[in-house]
Amino acid sequence: MRWTLKPKPDPEIVEHLQDVLGVEKAIASLLAQRNITSFEEAKKFFRPDLADLHDPYLMKDMDLAVARIELALQKGENIMVYGDYDVDGTTSVALVSSYLKKIYPNVATYIPDRYDEGYGVSYKGIDFAADNDISLIIALDCGIKAIEKVAYASKKGVDFIICDHHRPGAGIPDAVAVLDPKRADCNYPYKELCGCGVGFKLLQALNQKRGESFDLLIPYLDLVATAIGADIVPVTGENRILAFHGLQMINAAPRAGFSAILKQVKKDYLTLTDVVFIIAPRINAAGRMKHGLHAVNLLTEEHAEQAEIYAAEIEEYNKDRRDKDKTITEEALAQIEELNEQERLTTVVYRETWHKGVIGIVASRLTETYYRPTLVFTRSGEKLAASARSVQGFDVYDALEGCSEFIEQFGGHKYAAGLTLLSEQYENFKSKFEEVVSATIDRKLLMPEISIDAQINLEEITPRFFRVLKQFAPFGPGNMSPVFMTTNLKDSGYAKCVGGDGKHLKARLYQKKNGRSIDAIGFDLGPKCDLLAEGKRVKAAFCIEENEYRGNVSLQLKLKDIEIN
Repeated sequence: MRWTLKPKPDPEIVEHLQDVLGVEKAIASLLAQRNITSFEEAKKFFRPDLADLHDPYLMKDMDLAVARIELALQKGENIMVYGDYDVDGTTSVALVSSYLKKIYPNVATYIPDRYDEGYGVSYKGIDFAADNDISLIIALDCGIKAIEKVAYASKKGVDFIICDHHRPGAGIPDAVAVLDPKRADCNYPYKELCGCGVGFKLLQALNQKRGESFDLLIPYLDLVATAIGADIVPVTGENRILAFHGLQMINAAPRAGFSAILKQVKKDYLTLTDVVFIIAPRINAAGRMKHGLHAVNLLTEEHAEQAEIYAAEIEEYNKDRRDKDKTITEEALAQIEELNEQERLTTVVYRETWHKGVIGIVASRLTETYYRPTLVFTRSGEKLAASARSVQGFDVYDALEGCSEFIEQFGGHKYAAGLTLLSEQYENFKSKFEEVVSATIDRKLLMPEISIDAQINLEEITPRFFRVLKQFAPFGPGNMSPVFMTTNLKDSGYAKCVGGDGKHLKARLYQKKNGRSIDAIGFDLGPKCDLLAEGKRVKAAFCIEENEYRGNVSLQLKLKDIEIN
């Protein structure tokens, strides 16, 4: 692990925040690192307010999108809400379709089949619309590169409104409206919305035009929060406001589908991290193993009994997904060893029988193991399809652009992307990808980094300190759970390996200078148990969390790493 301590913020700002907020220096420093410099900014951070959401009409083409929907409603046209099969896509379809169905009857939903149609807007989906007298498609979380498909739809008398958040290509589709804050010609103040977030801005604009209260939209924020967590977009600015209030909805008044999932996993209160690891994988499992419409059905179902039936089906898909994920990961790791490719700067593996629905998860697992840009390929019809994952700080999307001569189609983000290519181009692509990454990656990025917010002493970790720290949530990219470092620690004599095969480390760490000790748990740090058992002085990188045991709640350190001091 590569430990890096973030630069100390301006001491004058830290001192000012201490004075106006009445908080400890460590808290003030954390705020300053997040570019919070005043009482007013701190108030907006700790109390995210829906009134601070941007005017949706600041987004380019928003007026055109709303006008086209209003025209469709007036003329009695059939509307199709179309979205990708992942969490962002399915929550987007659930969001927009359920709102529209409350005010208008002629609304259909469509999710492309992962195996038959692939990612994004499909010709099959357009043909379905044309054959069923659907004259308007609202595409969510996809469409920004669908230039030919939008032109094809236009010839068939089908209009498009595109709501996307991916990077545009060289041109923009000739749709009625293209809503994407990442458009070069879009001056929308916040660029990091997810697809569901863009869909929500469309509803906000439509709702506003209809003269309805914003309160009508609040019950839909649970879907937006789920997409923000699952799509790993920054939890800053507008996303923080939407996620904060969406989590309140999930915990105070969860929709029937969420309640059905939570009943199965016996969880009462959800953080954004819980949404990512409990709700999102189950929603994703439908599109991975069966069809994304199963997820939309669960998310839009209003009756508890039916929602529980849907949730039970999706739980089966999720178990199947976990089994395939485990098997394919083992096969991929074996392939890397067989080919003796451990010394490469990239990981590229392929087997034509691997399940297309889990190759993205496998790519993430391989990235965790070897910590380098990774692609996992499988056969998809006549072509090969791959999921790409990257390491912190390296833009895999840019790297794929450097290999575009061998790629049929690709899209995605800085850290996750998908592509297709012809099977005869696989070896050429594999060589080129290694060449591009080797030429552009900073070698230090190939070692996992622990980014440390601040150095503190154990005596500073008090219940009051933790109460303020909890208010930094929801956590995610751009606002990660603070990581602290403390030096000159020793074990109090309790260090031991726990869990299967002694994988994890449990200890009570002691700092002599202030006589304070605190419990600590380190997942996957079992091999470092000897450092503490031998009485060595260590430094620790950790987050702070609450631990509940037999009704007693105490603070403990969740260790990221320990090293000799």
